[in-house]
Amino acid sequence: MNMGVAITGMGIISAIGHSVEENKTSLLASKTGIGDLQHIQTIHSQAIRVGEVSLSNAELTRQLQLPDVHNYTRTGLLGLLAATAALENANIYDCSTYRTGFISSTTVGGMDMTEKYIKQFATDAATQKYIETHHAGDSTQKIADTLGINGLVTTISTACSSAANAIMLGARLIKAGKLDRVLVGGTDALSKFTINGFKTLMIQSDSLCAPFDQHRKGLNLGEAAAYLVLESDAVVQKDKKNVLAYLSGYGNANDAFHQTASSDNGEGAFLAMQKALEIAKLNPNQIDYVNAHGTATPNNDLSESRALQRVFGKKLPDFSSTKSFTGHTLAAAGAVEAVFSILTLQEQYIFPNLNFKTPMPETGLKPITSGVKKEIQHVLSNSFGFGGNCSTLILSKA
Repeated sequence: MNMGVAITGMGIISAIGHSVEENKTSLLASKTGIGDLQHIQTIHSQAIRVGEVSLSNAELTRQLQLPDVHNYTRTGLLGLLAATAALENANIYDCSTYRTGFISSTTVGGMDMTEKYIKQFATDAATQKYIETHHAGDSTQKIADTLGINGLVTTISTACSSAANAIMLGARLIKAGKLDRVLVGGTDALSKFTINGFKTLMIQSDSLCAPFDQHRKGLNLGEAAAYLVLESDAVVQKDKKNVLAYLSGYGNANDAFHQTASSDNGEGAFLAMQKALEIAKLNPNQIDYVNAHGTATPNNDLSESRALQRVFGKKLPDFSSTKSFTGHTLAAAGAVEAVFSILTLQEQYIFPNLNFKTPMPETGLKPITSGVKKEIQHVLSNSFGFGGNCSTLILSKA
């Protein structure tokens, strides 16, 4: 087996916790973070459920010790908190000692602020500082500047596979010898734009999402940020770094089917999983658990189920969707679930697929619905996005 690229640090903030430890506690207790919308005023607030981070922007500002007057968006605030935590977890306090890069991902970008002040920009000079924060690269550059990362800094936005692709690119840069260390992941805040957009698509649920259930009604949007520290073997050996897990495989493909829907047979998902297994030099029967994309939409869950059956046949490993804990965190999802996959490896414990009751008649697949303690060596994690962007990561026990 190919050991892959070492993961030496991780940080996260989500609806189920403001740190790795808090997220782990909620996962082990099967405690969801999905509930009513608190921080955004919208006419849809009574008709949807979301996975919202409990901290306000003011509380995030104080926790990060930023000046009261700044132009960080919520996306940037969440990202900075998780990225800082990841570096601290890896015992990195000076990013200049090695060739260090930062690859962040987002889909929302600074929309949470530009949508709030768009009608005031022309007449209120005080709000104009947020105009330049709208684009996807703003939070990336702010976080990099604050953390002192001066090497390669770039942003990926491939819908809901964004963070998985950021992780993948970071690993490839290390393997190619271009960088020694890369901070990779993603951040997305809730915004009216995404709430209204998914409402228009009629795929948001008014109750707790139920991934892979026959009666699933749609997704719950969420917000989160999560980052991993990837380091080369040379750095790990020289500094005697503690390795949390290895990124042993990765793959991406495009479904090339529809702007917002997956193909009936899950072609993109199938190809991404195949590629990840090939790079990891693993057979399908060596995967112990699948952290599924599992959005709880009618289209995704059926398409992903068929792709899983194509890859694994009748010997499908245990699987579940942790989006029933956090909601669908869009660009951050791949990194959030990479953190959860690492926790699965560390705890040797599968986190359940909440709210599942009835299998889909088309496939009959049943996810894990109660926490399971078992020996786990390899976890496969899926992230699929609009535009047919399908990505798979394989994380292996250190």
